[in-house]
Amino acid sequence: MPLLRILHLVGSAQNNFYCDLSRLYAQDCLVAIANRSCYDFQIAYITPDGHWRFPRSLNREDIAISKPMPLVDAIKFISAQNIDLVLPQMFCIPGMTYYRALFDLLKIPYIGNSADIMAIAADKAKTKAIVAAAGVNVPHGELLRPGDVPTLTPPVVIKPVTSDNSLGVTLVKQVSNYETALQTAFQYADEVIVEKYIALGREVRCGILVKNGDLVVLPLEEYKLDPEDKPIRSHADKLQQTDDGNLSFSAKDQMKSWIVDPKDPITPRVQEMAKKCHQALGCRHYSLFDFRIDPQGEPWFLEAGLYCSFSPKSVIPSMAKVAGISLNELLMIAINETLGNLAHNHFKCEQKI
Repeated sequence: MPLLRILHLVGSAQNNFYCDLSRLYAQDCLVAIANRSCYDFQIAYITPDGHWRFPRSLNREDIAISKPMPLVDAIKFISAQNIDLVLPQMFCIPGMTYYRALFDLLKIPYIGNSADIMAIAADKAKTKAIVAAAGVNVPHGELLRPGDVPTLTPPVVIKPVTSDNSLGVTLVKQVSNYETALQTAFQYADEVIVEKYIALGREVRCGILVKNGDLVVLPLEEYKLDPEDKPIRSHADKLQQTDDGNLSFSAKDQMKSWIVDPKDPITPRVQEMAKKCHQALGCRHYSLFDFRIDPQGEPWFLEAGLYCSFSPKSVIPSMAKVAGISLNELLMIAINETLGNLAHNHFKCEQKI
């Protein structure tokens, strides 16, 4: 019985930041699930110049010596590899949309949410509207374009509509600070959201898996914040740059985040909201949502993060581990949801999931 051939889709055609971010997670994933008795891993690495490379590893040396290819040649190369499925590990907007859609055209299945769902979730304004229509609490806000003037009275949070990792996000406490905050946000997107600041009680994330067609809610992850000194999460809370120029996972510091006790009374309330979000957006395989808990204990939807790199440091694997689901089992669940009966017909690994 043949090994399952998985193509790891890595890099970014947008900029070096997203390219390095993708490589960081994907490299961690490749090391953690390098099971040669189950999988035959291939790597497709896209760089900001738009070229494709197929290195044997994600070490910089192997990337540097791999041959760059234009899209047409890359498609020919991929088509000859008999790929069973793709594991997308790109976090830029093109990576989450255009490149996933490319594999739809090539009729090669991929793990994770579809290109159209990713496009919706990447737009914070559209996502808020959809989950609000499903009965989920969302902060009151307005969508602005360059030249528009906010009408909401501070405190508010200003965020670019399509940025991630808290890039361009600012808490505005006075009207006099609007201009600077808007200028910052518009550096990352053509539209920004100005939304009412929800007073800090807590901030959590909730992940969902799809297993055998059923939604499985995972333990919550909570982030350390402070009403006075750190009322919102910043870009520095999630990623940091090391002395050698590489990115590292600052969010995985256990002093900054932790798994919430499943017996915590906030858990079922957030999990029910997360399931509503998952269903309203039409997600598949897995999903991830951020919620703000106000001082009265009421959850408010912040945003969706519909991706998972299957790195041990990625949020969904961290949650799943606490729930007793190993990284390899998590991957197998996703493979079965992606391939269905095809996985059982030729998947070499014999493990119960």
